[in-house]
Amino acid sequence: MSDELNDPATRSGFKLERLLVAAGLPPLNKLLIPKFNAYLSLLIRWNSRINLTAVRSEDEILSRHFVESIACAISLPAGISTLLDFGSGAGFPGIPIALCRPEIKTTLAESQAKKAAFLREAVRVLELSAVVHDARAETLASAFDCVTLRAVDHMNLAIGSASRLVRPGGWLVPLTTVAEQSAIRSEAGPAFTWDDAISIPHSEQRVILIGRHKGLAHGSRE
Repeated sequence: MSDELNDPATRSGFKLERLLVAAGLPPLNKLLIPKFNAYLSLLIRWNSRINLTAVRSEDEILSRHFVESIACAISLPAGISTLLDFGSGAGFPGIPIALCRPEIKTTLAESQAKKAAFLREAVRVLELSAVVHDARAETLASAFDCVTLRAVDHMNLAIGSASRLVRPGGWLVPLTTVAEQSAIRSEAGPAFTWDDAISIPHSEQRVILIGRHKGLAHGSRE
């Protein structure tokens, strides 16, 4: 065990597992630990050259980005086939969702060229089936079962665009703050009904919102 702890990737995996336990989240499939280690290594390496995220330290990336995104993946309703990560940036929460929920076809939308290049490299290294859309999400022609947003610029304005990309009967899932949640729900408009906010582990202020589009899915008899 002491030899294992001398390996940085192994130490990172142990740290992530401990953080998930402390957050009351279920453990990851053991096969996913190397994938998250590879993602962490890639993120730190690219972040030294381009500004992917203001969070620089390994511990903060694990506790703030990884745990929050894994919590989102776990919280997503069953039955989602397609998902758009709107303004994906460094891939949160889209890449952890693609790892934890491989049954979901994930699209990572990012208009900044350098960040889109990182996402393509992450998809390649992690052997994900996710697709990178290297333009503004608003240019997409299709709607999705679920649209996620996290740390996008002008979140309240982005919600209006994101909500139009949710298919009838689908879900809009912003990761936001307690203070912003009322404005976000209002901006999404009357087409959505909202579950109670889900508190994000290790944070008193951050929450996951899950809004359901009231329109019926094609062929639904709800």
